[in-house]
Amino acid sequence: MDQTYFRKGFGLKQAVAGALSSDYHSRLVDHLRHEDYQVSAGGLTFRLAREFGFCYGVDRAVEYAYQAETKFPDKKVFLVGEIIHNPHVNEKLVGMGITILGPDAQGTFDFSGIQQEDVVIIPAFGVTVKDLKRLHEIECVLVDTTCGSVLNVWKRVEQYAKEGFTALIHGKYFHEESKATASQVTRYDGGRYIIIRDMDEALIVCRFVEDGGDAGGFEQRFRHATSEGFSADRDLQRIGVANQTTMLANESLAIAARVRESMITRYGDEAFVDHFRSFDTICSATQERQDAVLDLIAQPLDLMIVIGGYNSSNTNNLARMCSERTTTYHIADASCIDPVNGTIRHKPVGAHDEVQVGEWLAGDELVIGITAGASTPNNKIGEAMELAMRTRGVEFAFDEPGESDN
Repeated sequence: MDQTYFRKGFGLKQAVAGALSSDYHSRLVDHLRHEDYQVSAGGLTFRLAREFGFCYGVDRAVEYAYQAETKFPDKKVFLVGEIIHNPHVNEKLVGMGITILGPDAQGTFDFSGIQQEDVVIIPAFGVTVKDLKRLHEIECVLVDTTCGSVLNVWKRVEQYAKEGFTALIHGKYFHEESKATASQVTRYDGGRYIIIRDMDEALIVCRFVEDGGDAGGFEQRFRHATSEGFSADRDLQRIGVANQTTMLANESLAIAARVRESMITRYGDEAFVDHFRSFDTICSATQERQDAVLDLIAQPLDLMIVIGGYNSSNTNNLARMCSERTTTYHIADASCIDPVNGTIRHKPVGAHDEVQVGEWLAGDELVIGITAGASTPNNKIGEAMELAMRTRGVEFAFDEPGESDN
């Protein structure tokens, strides 16, 4: 058994439970669960989505990072990139003494400072095949927290490459998970991939499949999102669809259906099966949080608060869904709410930069929906609600001190 590679923790769940609860637990969120996900105070009624915050994969990754620090108190512990896309959680890990390795402008990690006796944590997104090989060559201790849902996508992409299909990945080419997923094709000679951001980019692919066209222009358009040596004429003849697990689930399904139609148009009803593959690789936690938000925004709401890192794909998608129905404030952290000045800092949907606005809680009675991305801990949800209440000069009072689901 390899004693330098760990995927199942170190049996220290109870040892780190107290620290995890102290760092991420929220008594107010527990209270909302007891009160059918709704509380009112000071003219504000909060309705919490029934699925929110840490998913199983994120919870597991954070716990394993805490276990690693506990298991190896005298070793240097490194983390390849962010454990998840949440600034609060990553700051906590740095505060524990874990060194986060950031990529350079080309997305390359510098592992030159890692020694054989050191510990390296692989984040929930996973790492590329090339980076994993480099780390194994150092022979350091590896704590692999790659999410199981991500691993399922990898298996599909690897199978596509094995069978000679180009992996068409619905995702963001610059995202850590999509990079790691796309790299799985390199396990086979001739493996190819193309990463498409949305339905608009999928339609560009579909038009080329159906009608051909300017291959050089196509390849230039997707130069940052395709495998080395990608040929549009050669590599779009056989396509297998997969997705970054945090993308909009309905869009991933629609893209797969549209590519399938193009293959039927190009090759016919019977022959298309030799040119198209698609499997459901949508993360159940992502789907559940999106479904819960749809249920929430179907109710009358005055505004939505969506909490999560601005570089969090699943949080951005939740904010986009909410913004189609009501005024939405996507905040990176509870600290974006300033009760003293009555302002909120947020990133508008589709924008790159944060803005600050005032009088965001104007009105005597407001119904506020609230949810959080899969990398947002409960304490940040609770803090956001408390700060919104303080903006109205209200402190929430618990009827039953110590109430908890745990």
